[in-house]
Amino acid sequence: MDIHFNIVNIVCTATLSHPVKIEYLPQLFPNEAIYDKEIYGGRVAYFKSESMQGKATIFPSGKIISVGTRSIEEAIRELNLVARALKASLTEPKIRNIVATADLGHIIDLEQISLIREIASVYEPEQFPGAIIKIPLREENIATILLFASGKLVCVGLKKLEDIKEAIEKLVLIINAHKF
Repeated sequence: MDIHFNIVNIVCTATLSHPVKIEYLPQLFPNEAIYDKEIYGGRVAYFKSESMQGKATIFPSGKIISVGTRSIEEAIRELNLVARALKASLTEPKIRNIVATADLGHIIDLEQISLIREIASVYEPEQFPGAIIKIPLREENIATILLFASGKLVCVGLKKLEDIKEAIEKLVLIINAHKF
């Protein structure tokens, strides 16, 4: 089965080799660093340069989070870019979440989907316009898929591209088996 999905966000974390005095970052990097004690309570700073697809959140402890990239390689590149700018080394980056979208190409009856016993789903159209579906995978991973009547979906909660593909394939197989 050839399932095409698009990565829309990667969340990746690492730790710098030293703590960071985040309040000084805007002085060192006036065009890249954002720190506002009033807004962020002195807890974080943000780093965003023109060469970055996403942005990095920097904590005083040296923990750093990359968000907004569309590939694992880009997320890691951006964490390394911030580490170099801060003259620090970096622990091994870890992927924490990948958000992907796909289009099944046809209208879906979400009422019927909510009745399928093989999947755990919640469909409360008065509260949310899509079905929230949990798809169990190997290694105790669970994918969360937001499925909309248009056939479009958002897959969250996974750390590997192959798991996203597997989750979407499982959903498609279940939908096709029930012929709706």
